Amino acid sequence: MKLTIVIPAYNEEQTVRDVISAVRKAPYDKEIIIVDDGSTDGTRRVLEQYAGSRDVRVLLQPQNMGKGAALRRGFEEATGDVVIVQDADLEYTPDDYPALLQPILDGRADVVYGSRFQGGPGRVLYYRHTMGNKLLTFLSNLFTDLNLTDMETCYKVFKREVIQNILLESDRFGFEPEVTAKLAKMRNVVVYEVPIQYHGRTYDEGKKITWKDGVSALWCITKFNLGLGRKPYFRKDSREIGSLVRNRRRDR
Repeated sequence: MKLTIVIPAYNEEQTVRDVISAVRKAPYDKEIIIVDDGSTDGTRRVLEQYAGSRDVRVLLQPQNMGKGAALRRGFEEATGDVVIVQDADLEYTPDDYPALLQPILDGRADVVYGSRFQGGPGRVLYYRHTMGNKLLTFLSNLFTDLNLTDMETCYKVFKREVIQNILLESDRFGFEPEVTAKLAKMRNVVVYEVPIQYHGRTYDEGKKITWKDGVSALWCITKFNLGLGRKPYFRKDSREIGSLVRNRRRDR
């Protein structure tokens, strides 16, 4: 099984080299796709050292367009059997890849979310931020009827044919509720959740999400669950993709 790890990066000069090093150590056949989202610090200078690398591909956005836009580009370029979203900070560790991949390797899942709220170790930080995440997950679950504990997690793992079949439109952090809403509409696609570690950082350390993104997420939850976004949602009939991944699970 080949992995594609998609890393959106914006002004992560201090951490992106360490993240790439940690991902490279993961013991899998893999390609690493880094999408620089118009960084204005030294991130692009750091990424220049990976030019011509066998396992790292660097894609440059023409300007800052948002995490969702960066992920769309990375997903389009993915060639692995399984696609993992990895942030360019140090909040999430690739040490959790085995746990994230196991339900897919076992043939039990097509998509896996890594939950910060299922008991894994984590830094004690920002109570109101945590409550905001749980509120957004609760509202998303009401619409989708999925019983997730952490819809907003970075760690989302997809079989490639699943994520490449979804037509995504959110440019910023609306990616999280959008992809969740659309996954819930895909028949026969099985979603799992596993506990992960989480080493959150402060705003002084570079955290970028704000209360405005929380308000935007509320709108995205409503928009994509009620079908107010652009149609169609999928490149192929979701039943066709569901049948394909179901057959692959059976083959395993």
